[in-house]
Order: sequence, then C-alpha cells, then structure tokens
Amino acid sequence: MIYSVRGKLTVKELGFAVVECGGVGYGCRTSYNTVAQLGEIGSEAMLYTYLYVREDVVELFGFATQQELSCFKLLISVSGVGPKAATAILSDLTPERFAFLVASGDSKAFTKTKGIGAKTAQRIVLELKDKISSESISGSVGGDAAEFANIPSGAASSAVSEALEALMVLGYSQGETAPILGKLDPSLSTQELIKETLRLMTAKNMR
Repeated sequence: MIYSVRGKLTVKELGFAVVECGGVGYGCRTSYNTVAQLGEIGSEAMLYTYLYVREDVVELFGFATQQELSCFKLLISVSGVGPKAATAILSDLTPERFAFLVASGDSKAFTKTKGIGAKTAQRIVLELKDKISSESISGSVGGDAAEFANIPSGAASSAVSEALEALMVLGYSQGETAPILGKLDPSLSTQELIKETLRLMTAKNMR
C-alpha cells in the first residue's frame, strides 16, 4: 500500500500531478483543490494517496490533506460513485463543506457538480450520513474524550462522543474538533453538534 508520496513536483495539471520520488515519477489523479495547493514545478510536494484497483484499471489518487483523502474514501464507498465522480465533487467542495452538506442532509448541493444527478446525490447523503452518525473508530476516542474536550464528565452526553467520533471518521483530529465541541451545548443532538462544529471550523478557515 502506498500511503503517501513526497518529492519533486514535475507535472502539475488540472486534476493531475506527478511527484518524483527516488527517480520514480508517481502520477496521481486528484482534485482541483489539491492542485491549487501545490507549489511551482520543481518544488517539493507531498500527497496522501489511495491506490484504486479494479480488473481493468489501476490508478493512484493523491490529496493535499488527510481530510480530503478521507472524504474521497467515503465517497467511493457509496454505490454508483466512482473515483472520477469523487474527485469531481472534491474539486467543487472543501472537506469541511462536504462534511457539512452530508451532516445537514443537503443532497441538492451535490447536484451542482457535473455528472452528479439527483439520485446519486441522495445516495451520497443517505449512505454517508448514516456512516458519519454511527461509525466509530476503534480506540480513537477513549474514556478521556470528555476531558480532552474540556467538558465535565457528567455533562458529556453520548451525542458529544458520537459527534467527536464522526468528525474523526472524516479525518479531523481531536485537536481540531474537541476544543470546539467543548464550547457547544452538550444537550444538542449528534447531528446538530457535527453541523455546528463544521460551521465554526469553516468560518475559522475563511478568516
């Protein structure tokens, strides 16, 4: 498994980049957002990768952040969504915006991406909303999650823990999300906590 590639950027095009490592050029298909974050040709670049293998195709996909890679993996897990559609969506949306749309159930927003119809958009929201709400990460959120989020143990509802786990499924770290969750009303539902955390993170990044 190729986890990441780091080396000299030799090719930079819309949706495609080549990173040379030890004399080998790794061609990575990627999103426009990642390409925009890469430096000039000849500079050092680092991409988190995913090797997509099917009977008739083997392609390497690369992303500037672990969050974008996590979103890509979630998208291709949806029936009817391939890597081409996933990178198209991530070319139009940042990981924060993508996660917010899923958490808020806004399927219509995904249809703005070329090639994504209403039915596919609805599947994305239905399948991923369920994953984000219920999927847990083994060992990633221990008994000290409430303490890390600066929430008194008695007030740390299951919704707070579930929201923290869901955000980590998307690739965000405890360091990014727990301080924000710690300032929110713990009586909110899991979905409300996720939506508000993502909204505040997006607002912070736009400053």
